[in-house]
Amino acid sequence: MKKTARFAAVAVIAAITLAGCGERPSDDDGKADETTTPTKTAEQIDFKACMVSDSGGFDDKSFNQTSHDGLLSAAANIGVQTAEVESHSDSEYGDNIDALVSQGCNSVTTVGFLLGDATLAAAKKNKDVDFSIVDYAYFNEKGKNIAPANLQGLTFNTDEPSFLAGYLAAATTETGTVGTLGGMNIPTVTIFMEGFRLGVEQYNKDSGEKVKLLGWDGKGGSFTDDFEDKTKGQNIAAQMIGQGADIVYPVAGPAGLGALQAAKDADVQAIWVDTDGCVSAAEYCDVLLTSVMKAMDVAVEASIQASVDDSFSNEPYVGTLENGGVGLADIKDGVDQEVLDKIEELKAQIIAGEIKLS
Repeated sequence: MKKTARFAAVAVIAAITLAGCGERPSDDDGKADETTTPTKTAEQIDFKACMVSDSGGFDDKSFNQTSHDGLLSAAANIGVQTAEVESHSDSEYGDNIDALVSQGCNSVTTVGFLLGDATLAAAKKNKDVDFSIVDYAYFNEKGKNIAPANLQGLTFNTDEPSFLAGYLAAATTETGTVGTLGGMNIPTVTIFMEGFRLGVEQYNKDSGEKVKLLGWDGKGGSFTDDFEDKTKGQNIAAQMIGQGADIVYPVAGPAGLGALQAAKDADVQAIWVDTDGCVSAAEYCDVLLTSVMKAMDVAVEASIQASVDDSFSNEPYVGTLENGGVGLADIKDGVDQEVLDKIEELKAQIIAGEIKLS
């Protein structure tokens, strides 16, 4: 694969580096479960870092799994003890957070926009526990951060690398049609889809071509309405492929794996999200053009480290192309160098503020 547009998980907060990922112990009953990282490199300290997944589960090969890797890295690098709860439905979030607090967790990380209300309620009720939440931040109508002192939002400008992915898809499609689909119509999903749409539009503007995007028009589009149903993801992607799409971009967690299967069955290409699909979903690597990645693991570990150091802040973290919090994985071999050079040019323009996406 090309090294162009390679994602670098640089220090989200200086001095934090990525550690190797461990396997997640099974949690069949969905209850809080002590976990132990197989090979710790740091001496264990008297601090318990905990995590609650959304309903996609920690083995989603995407969003939850990458966040969970940050918990495992904190165990290995910092020496924290860990506990976790895997949620199976949206109704469990509040109870699952409470279960970890009752275990004596010093910090609790929740994973996903849908846990926003439950996390805020828990933070207000347990002021001696530090909370962080992936993909959510707390602002009032004037844009002021209103999170309690013990709650930090970890957010990511995923429209930036999605813009690059949309341009790449439009520049490499052979049919003139590409598609995207989401899990739920919520901001943390549609930000990917909108960035992708704007990237396709930019290519059309630059080239004079009329590449068509299925699945998102800037306001509405195609959604599985959950993050678990792979069959729904596969069916929606298959319909798009039937309409001529030769590149599909699922933003749907485990449901998106169904879209990858549809791409594989039809011998077309796909773009994965949240993590490098050639690592997390290696069985589909041969159909992946690239992946849009979020360094959620680095941000999670940094938040835990700050809690350990008593330097925890409620100031929201925002991952960008500039700070390495988001980016593209390696681009598949065979893409014209002219296109690769253009992707790098666009990346530099986004970082410089010459291209504004929101």
